[in-house]
Amino acid sequence: MDIWSTLNETFLDWESMKAALPEMLKVGLVNTLILAAASVVLGTVLGMIVAVFALSSKRWLRWPAKIYTDIFRGLPAILTILLIGQGLSPITRHWWGPNPYPLGILALSLIASAYIGEIFRSGIQSVEKGQLEAARALGFSYTNGMRLVVIPQGIRRVLPALVNQFIALVKESSLVYFLGLLASQRELFRIGQDSAATDGNLSPLLLAGIFYLVITVPLTHLVNYIDKRLREGRPADTTTLEEPAYADHR
Repeated sequence: MDIWSTLNETFLDWESMKAALPEMLKVGLVNTLILAAASVVLGTVLGMIVAVFALSSKRWLRWPAKIYTDIFRGLPAILTILLIGQGLSPITRHWWGPNPYPLGILALSLIASAYIGEIFRSGIQSVEKGQLEAARALGFSYTNGMRLVVIPQGIRRVLPALVNQFIALVKESSLVYFLGLLASQRELFRIGQDSAATDGNLSPLLLAGIFYLVITVPLTHLVNYIDKRLREGRPADTTTLEEPAYADHR
């Protein structure tokens, strides 16, 4: 058997892909998007809190935020997922049973919040101090000036980084399978792995990889587009520069 036949049997078994496709669409894709979306929403809320604490002038708020960020950015994602998913399972079991799905979302959210908090902090700090001073001069309190003037500008500047974080969460959602998800909770990677083990080839895993690319590649181009628009600004409206038709030409 030549090398190309071996590669075809290992990665391009269309029957194996066809058999795994329905479950990947109905179960794997849905669960992957739920894990990523829920984690980015919760992680964004927690990340904003972490960023506000990190920018506080009060040391008792600033130092816990720094320690929190260092811990969840420094630990490997799989270690955090296992520590949260398995360590808290005895405590949360009386709420939702042995279901590890919520703890998987919590672990991903804690990881995301550490990165998103740093993204927000850098974005807020990039806004010129004169913006807040101008808001205070107009009668805004410090809190309202930050909430209505500084923070919105900072968030706008870090939109590409936030989308990048969502892309990272889509990929890291595959690590939740280590917690032993139920059959109805399996994400793309777990379904691909189970199908590959059943069929004896890696074609279903390749199909799972294609699904991840379908999600992440358009988002990557969206990041590039947003970043380009933010750097270049909106194109000038040339119609406003045209001389009125009724102008007196001499």
